[in-house]
Amino acid sequence: MEKQGKILIIDDNEDVLFALNALLTPLYEKIRITVNPEKIPDFQRNFKPDLYLLDMNFKQDAVSGREGFQWLAKILDNEPDAVVVMMTAYTDTNKVVQAIKAGATDFITKPWEKEKLLATVSSALKLSRSQQQIETLKSHVQSLTQTDEPEIIGKSEGMLAVFEMINQLSDTEANILLLGENGTGKDLIAKYIFHHSPRYAKPFATIDLGAVPETLFESELFGYVKGAFTDARTDKAGRMEIASGGTLFLNEIGNLSLQMQAKLLTAIEKKEITRLGSTRMQPVDVRFICATNLDIYEAVARGDFRQDLLYRINTLEIRIPPLRERGDDIILLANWFLNRYANYYKKNISGLTPEAKHKLLTYPFPGNVRELQNIIERAVILSGTGMLQASAITIPSHHNKKRISEETLNLDMLEREAIDKALRRTGGNLAKAAELLGITRFSLYRKIK
Repeated sequence: MEKQGKILIIDDNEDVLFALNALLTPLYEKIRITVNPEKIPDFQRNFKPDLYLLDMNFKQDAVSGREGFQWLAKILDNEPDAVVVMMTAYTDTNKVVQAIKAGATDFITKPWEKEKLLATVSSALKLSRSQQQIETLKSHVQSLTQTDEPEIIGKSEGMLAVFEMINQLSDTEANILLLGENGTGKDLIAKYIFHHSPRYAKPFATIDLGAVPETLFESELFGYVKGAFTDARTDKAGRMEIASGGTLFLNEIGNLSLQMQAKLLTAIEKKEITRLGSTRMQPVDVRFICATNLDIYEAVARGDFRQDLLYRINTLEIRIPPLRERGDDIILLANWFLNRYANYYKKNISGLTPEAKHKLLTYPFPGNVRELQNIIERAVILSGTGMLQASAITIPSHHNKKRISEETLNLDMLEREAIDKALRRTGGNLAKAAELLGITRFSLYRKIK
């Protein structure tokens, strides 16, 4: 197995350096030693240690530990997430506590017990790798979310009210709840809010709770340590840890079970998490944007959603209007999608005919913006050049759907109708719809996809 871990050892006793070098070299990637703490900045720039073993007492002041604390502070000034284990032959409980408070990860007394020292070094390096993983993930999340601002199309009264609300809360870091039907663009609104928030330069992570099986939600949110369950072969940071300092978007939060709601509430209130399989509490600083297509207040009244959790996530609440309430936004959006797909499919289509506009404006769009997008893409594919004709726009007919469901024995059509009824009856709650249909929520999600 490939050796991993770069360790810098700083001690004014050459015998100690020799002993530690001999003990650790066979086990780890690279070991560097020095009797001169003044060289620490050079090692930080050129060697980039994963772990520092720092003596607390140097020759100038062999008992107080003052120099050790000074160098600990300098290491952390240059490298705030550095993992530093302090060493001393003068055991003093107050100094141990002081060192931990000052930012040290752990403490080794000299002379050391070999097994205890090796366990301390191993644990410290695991912590270092975990922190590096989190920083890499945060950097990746930032690179994905900060590249461009989502374009929100809309001039209707309802959408102008949404934009006005976002402008009013642009200086706040309060938790926000987005309410709206499926397909109204709650995920885009969440990202738009993030782009106009004080935390824009920080990470933005998401979880679609309609797509994550309940058995995996806890590990996705909080992370896990190696060995926490059968397939946990390495440590993994959860979304709250990755988003710490930034924003976490929980889409379709109404799908959470009461048990998971309780765990999420505890994490929000305490501002700390514990990875699965670990006992170590980790502080987190997360701003939540949550979204649901449910009538969340009715869910609270039924006992399906915790009222105390609702209070935590809806400091501010924004309702996203359905497309049928947005008037001429339908045409604005249709033209936007038309230009996008005409360019993509290399079609010379210049706009919508009056008949095509009328056809779109008289349809209620139960699937909202997502359905309009699908209709326009299909129309562009089926069209030639010139204006987009009404005949190219395929509008589902409720009456035709009903007649087909009554007359056909086609299993695909019957299954589609059953899923549609179950979702309408449960207000879009995937868990309850799956229960009505006698299948798992994950199976239902796959069928919907």
